[in-house]
Amino acid sequence: MAAAGSVHIPWYATLFRGDQLEGALQEIAPVAMRYGARDYDIFRSRDDRYKFLHTVTFETKAGWERYWMSQEFIDWRSEYTSWYQVPVLYVWHDMIVQGALDEAPATAGAPNGT
Repeated sequence: MAAAGSVHIPWYATLFRGDQLEGALQEIAPVAMRYGARDYDIFRSRDDRYKFLHTVTFETKAGWERYWMSQEFIDWRSEYTSWYQVPVLYVWHDMIVQGALDEAPATAGAPNGT
């Protein structure tokens, strides 16, 4: 079975469209969850406010392709095509290792061992 992977999509906003593209990316990113994504992220560069990195993790590349080629994403790209530079060349990366902190919420008023 193929390894899970993360797709990296570099978006670059056209002149004066950085804030609008940010909002549009916030619309389409969560749609990935309906196509089986594990998670998604959108990053915006602080050095170049027109530069965005959209990442999505899928168990299979086929899941990614269903999302990218979905009517929802096709319609999104058609609607916002003047807001980003083309071509958009995504890259699939096989996941090798992953880690995270366990961020269990602290309980207010919990005893401190005394």
